[in-house]
Amino acid sequence: MPSNSHVSPTALPFPILIADIGGTNARFSIVVDSYAEPKTFEPIKTKDYPSLDVAIQTHVLDRTSLQPRAAVLAVAGPTDGDEIDLTNNHWVVKPEKMIEQFGLQNIIVLNDYEAQALAIVALEDEHLKKIGGGTKAERSNCVILGPGTGLGMAGLIHAANTWIPVAGEGGHIDLGPQTDRDAEIFPHLERIEGRVTGEQILCGRGLVNLYQAVAKAAGEKPKFTTPEDVTAAAKDKSDALAVETISLFSEYLGRVAGDLALIFMAKGGVYLTGGITQKILSIFDEERFRAAFQNKAPHSELISAMPTFAILHEQAPLAGLTAYARTPVRFGVSLDRRHWCAK
Repeated sequence: MPSNSHVSPTALPFPILIADIGGTNARFSIVVDSYAEPKTFEPIKTKDYPSLDVAIQTHVLDRTSLQPRAAVLAVAGPTDGDEIDLTNNHWVVKPEKMIEQFGLQNIIVLNDYEAQALAIVALEDEHLKKIGGGTKAERSNCVILGPGTGLGMAGLIHAANTWIPVAGEGGHIDLGPQTDRDAEIFPHLERIEGRVTGEQILCGRGLVNLYQAVAKAAGEKPKFTTPEDVTAAAKDKSDALAVETISLFSEYLGRVAGDLALIFMAKGGVYLTGGITQKILSIFDEERFRAAFQNKAPHSELISAMPTFAILHEQAPLAGLTAYARTPVRFGVSLDRRHWCAK
């Protein structure tokens, strides 16, 4: 049953099973103690397994002699309730059943972008690509922003010597025209009940939405219907409209990133993650991104001091979950209805 505790436990019993469960892929590791490197397992496709329980048993436990005593899971979807349905995934997380089946003492379930935020604390400089100027202030607020299937975001607040992840829906803030070129493009963008949101442009389907609007604004018939095709055409420069689309995508991402940086006063930096970021990083317009990020009068000087990074670590959420599992007392994670204990 869910624990009465609303905040992180001071310690979890080792070994600890770590799982990052998305709509398409799932990744697992086992943390043996506070110091040893985690034992990792190959990522799997969720469609290849009928349930999370079967995946844990056959892909993890049957391949190691380690017997986890606790589990920390990150899931792409709402995290409250005794049965947790995953967005874009047929799996259902049933913590009480998992405790009984696997002999666990504790299970903690976090949102996937909480895990992404926790990763900021765990990542070394080698896993980050700095974009533009600014200097990171230690023990200061951060923002993580991820164009992928959607536009995920979270804040990471530092207060009372504790890191506090704040998951949110900031990817759905308004995004409006500023330039003359914007005024030509925005009338052709697909809207949601009249609104153009960040996610309508800054994700996989948003990239296609933007490309098609750019083509229509130029009076041309769009050629591409997938983000992969748009990205490929921009990389080999075979289509001028695709090249402009990536450049505009970079600029609009900078605008949203700058807004969120001001909201959270992110002197610790803004961190870009997500599948789209990784796919377009080689053609990402860093100068245009950074110029848009800093174009926040009357606070341009303030935000110019804030650094921006792209995360290069392919399994950043696992790193964040591992940091949390080792020393949960470092993190102010609210666990209301998300922490299950053995009866």
